[in-house]
Amino acid sequence: MEKRIEVSGLTKKYGNFVAVDDLTLSIEKGEIFGLLGPNGAGKSTTILMLLGLTEVDSGHVEVCGIDATRYPLDVKRKVGYLPEDVGFYNDYSGLQNLMYIARLNNIPEEQAKRHALNILEEVGLLDAKDKKVGNYSRGMRQRLGLADVLIKEPEVIILDEPTLGLDPEGVRKFLELIVKLSRKKGITVLFSSHHLHQIQQVCDRVGIFVKGKLLAKGKISDLAEQLFSKNAFTIELGVTNKESNLSCSLEELANKINAIKGVGKVTLNKDHFLVESKHDVSGELSKLVVSLGYGLSYLTKKEYGLDDIYHQYFQE
Repeated sequence: MEKRIEVSGLTKKYGNFVAVDDLTLSIEKGEIFGLLGPNGAGKSTTILMLLGLTEVDSGHVEVCGIDATRYPLDVKRKVGYLPEDVGFYNDYSGLQNLMYIARLNNIPEEQAKRHALNILEEVGLLDAKDKKVGNYSRGMRQRLGLADVLIKEPEVIILDEPTLGLDPEGVRKFLELIVKLSRKKGITVLFSSHHLHQIQQVCDRVGIFVKGKLLAKGKISDLAEQLFSKNAFTIELGVTNKESNLSCSLEELANKINAIKGVGKVTLNKDHFLVESKHDVSGELSKLVVSLGYGLSYLTKKEYGLDDIYHQYFQE
């Protein structure tokens, strides 16, 4: 796959404080990558180095094949950046703000207006295009910020805590919009946030960033597998003795469950089973239990998510 962001050994210090410590990361074309970490972890400093807005102490950073340290202006032509709070001219309408940004990017006026109207429709602001931005809600401003980023048709979008201050419905709509635009246009998205649930909803892969270090990166399912004894699912089930002539005892049933592909560990306590597995085997479990003459009184499953992974790394 074609890489859009490639970083190796990236380090940034402020005096004796190491803000970013030997960061190595690559993000592919069309991928939505979540950079997850608490405030002060070094996420924003990393973004500034990707954009060529702050000097690099050591390491190498390429965005869209361009050295961001040596050619920051070229990078800015390819990358759209949406900070947590976007500045607009409040006395201008949404369309006027977009046209102003288009002029700054040397886009011819007719082309810019056509493009701006299409983008405003995509972000759901076409009906508010002539309304002054000073009268926009927080959610509308963020969607206009996304339109602002898209006007120059970037290959990469960097979002730095873009949902702060949005209500739950505003967050949902904004995240849906990010995914839709990325998939439709093949745009690479770097989404920096400390909100685990939002990252889990939209990102193809995540990187966990703490105290300037990238502790782990990968798909959520792969990280769960690495952390939790290679078993990303835990399933609890209870059985009842429906028939008098059962084909096997509970201990034999435990052995048969253990033989299911993907099952890592089975614990039996009276008529309750705790099953740890690499993938979801609840379907196979229920079929096996019923086929051997037992009744299924309950079955619950837990899949380790980003919240579990994140806190596990902090514990370690």
